[in-house]
Amino acid sequence: MKLVAEAAERLEVPYAVLSQRETGYAGLRFAFDGESLQGELEIRGRRFDFAEIDGLYLRCMEPVLLPENRQLAGAGTDETGARDRSLLFHASLFELVEVLPWRVMNRTAAMASNLSKPYQMQRIVESGLSVPETLVSNSPEAVRKFHDSQRRLIFKSISSVRSIVQELTGPRLGQLDRIRALPVQFQRLLTGTDIRVHVAGEEIFASEIDSAAVDYRYAGRDGQAVAMQACELPGPVRQQCFQLSRALQLPLCGIDLKRSPEGLHTCFEVNPSPGYSYFQENTGQDIAGGIVRYLAGLQARA
Repeated sequence: MKLVAEAAERLEVPYAVLSQRETGYAGLRFAFDGESLQGELEIRGRRFDFAEIDGLYLRCMEPVLLPENRQLAGAGTDETGARDRSLLFHASLFELVEVLPWRVMNRTAAMASNLSKPYQMQRIVESGLSVPETLVSNSPEAVRKFHDSQRRLIFKSISSVRSIVQELTGPRLGQLDRIRALPVQFQRLLTGTDIRVHVAGEEIFASEIDSAAVDYRYAGRDGQAVAMQACELPGPVRQQCFQLSRALQLPLCGIDLKRSPEGLHTCFEVNPSPGYSYFQENTGQDIAGGIVRYLAGLQARA
């Protein structure tokens, strides 16, 4: 959020920041007259007519998990009222975002595609990108057979909950009975170079990651180093990433690719709320500027 605010100031785009931790005392008023939806948003005493708002960068945690709301659960009447107002504010805002003509990164309904990695993978294939050989199963026998055919596998969650990608090594093969209660996604371990692509409206920012870790996000935990730099994508892959972003209705997304030594790009998944700052700060790419340019309706940078 800080990087987006700084980019807005640099581009001379007016903005306001609404903290979720203040929503119990923010204002949201709206009415539908049968033809149009009108209203205003109040933040720290400043009122913004819906018609004044061009775009919204929506990066939220679950409102029930906010520290104030957790502390107020089961408290007295006055305190519970603040919690109820906060929850109602969030529910109303999320519903309004779905129907108001703002440029939004990203609408809640569109982000739901991340709740099921198998569903998301089908949409990836439809965009023209390749995906690794995959098995989703809670059968140890099926996984062992898949492992025998592929030789090396990684495993991870099939939901939106972040999991650390790990290789299915010998000791873990002996623990496969644990998956009977919960299906797990297994994929062929690919060799090559990791690439994170950020789509921000009409702009693309690709980062090439150099690391020996299976999951470079947690390389330090395994004593591995990570280095990254900006890179260019081949034209067809670039267009496929744009197509995937539009098909999922995610104008902001992080797309994880692996480039093989032969130059084939394979896609693992799409993150609808990417932590782009890690990549911007390590490559110098102006991803935050791309976000602001899209939300403000400014011309995309060439």
